[in-house]
Amino acid sequence: MQILYALETAESPLASLEDARRLIDPHLDQSEAIYAYLLYFLTEVASYARTDAQIRASKLLPTPEDLNVNTKIADNKWVKYLQEHPVFQQKKKKALLEHVIDMDLVKKIYHQLIELDVYRFYIIAAERDEKEEKEILSYIFHELMMKNEEFDQHMEDNFPHWPDDRDMMSVLINNFFQKPTGIDFNSIVPEEKRVYAAELLFTASEKKSYCRDLIAPKLEHWDPERIAVIDMILMIMAICEFLYFPTIPTKVTINEYIDIAKAYSTPQSGQFVNGILDNILKDLEAQEKIQKTDQARN
Repeated sequence: MQILYALETAESPLASLEDARRLIDPHLDQSEAIYAYLLYFLTEVASYARTDAQIRASKLLPTPEDLNVNTKIADNKWVKYLQEHPVFQQKKKKALLEHVIDMDLVKKIYHQLIELDVYRFYIIAAERDEKEEKEILSYIFHELMMKNEEFDQHMEDNFPHWPDDRDMMSVLINNFFQKPTGIDFNSIVPEEKRVYAAELLFTASEKKSYCRDLIAPKLEHWDPERIAVIDMILMIMAICEFLYFPTIPTKVTINEYIDIAKAYSTPQSGQFVNGILDNILKDLEAQEKIQKTDQARN
């Protein structure tokens, strides 16, 4: 959507699928970098327990508490898994994430953590429980990182696409907590998703005039030139999914684009996009132009 908006305002249509791929891949690469950075930041918060222990033990007059800082979380099973995972570490280095990390913010979040009962219950448990190992990291991520305005600003300052990717990242990080060893760090955004994104981008650019011709009769008293640009782009993308992407059910397409319109366009856009797409879909179905696979209908 964002790329199509830029192309629309620049009046620069795509010449080929390869052009689409060159435009879309950097966006998806940044999504991968955001995902890796969130996990990296999480490991740094946990690992700071060891740094904190060293700092407190080196005081001129350390207290008994200073000499007995619990560092259990630094050896959390999944923290160590990420720190020792060669592909994850390679991804972190390739994206230059060590230059992004804000250790002052890591320290602040760590000190917020150690004041909480959930942390105290975690460190007093004599045995390591896999569920508890995941739960403490999930708590740090959801409660101390994602609800932290300073962290949110830090992410936006370093990753321009953060506001768009934020909700998706919560889902992806949850997937990691559910099955850490099931994540392929070589392909956080799988190749088939990259292919789909490039094909949709190119198709929406190539078929723009045809889709606008389908939309225009449904606008009644609306002037097509006065329709919000984002609304028009989203409807073109949806029509392309109707016609040229047989594995995507039409209901899924409509619901997705309604949600995107609500999030990125005007307050009335969700209802407007829904009404137009529903009318166009009925016409296309009546003309038997919608050809979805049996798998998609199930």
